[in-house]
Amino acid sequence: MRKLRERTGGRGPDVCIEAVGMEAHSDSPVHLYDQVKQQLRLQTDRPAAVRQAIHACRKGGTVFVLGVFAGAVDKFPLGAVINKGLTVRGAQQHGQRYIPMLLDRLAAGELSTAHLATHTVPLDEAPRAYEMFKEKNDGCVRAVIRPGS
Repeated sequence: MRKLRERTGGRGPDVCIEAVGMEAHSDSPVHLYDQVKQQLRLQTDRPAAVRQAIHACRKGGTVFVLGVFAGAVDKFPLGAVINKGLTVRGAQQHGQRYIPMLLDRLAAGELSTAHLATHTVPLDEAPRAYEMFKEKNDGCVRAVIRPGS
């Protein structure tokens, strides 16, 4: 983050994109606070990444919230949003609109999805795949579990 501020003269990026959502993690003490509140069902999500995006964005910038959130969050930095004059936008992928076109392009061979699966495992190794994904071991971003392989 420091190098980014040096390159931009301390202003921060024009646009920040939060794409993690309710499963965000952080090394800050606020993460423990978020986890406790989530376990007690006092909040549904952990907004660490959206908080970071808001604080990092330059004055007059835009924060896009694309991660999946289910409901209530605490310690949302509304004051920073207002004081910086940020535009905050949120959206989810509109499957009904795009899925048919994407499936047609996949069938025509115009799109490849092979790069999306970082690990492929047989069904009997599913617990190991879930653990690998959860812990981000061995560079696991997406594990595909194939029955019968």
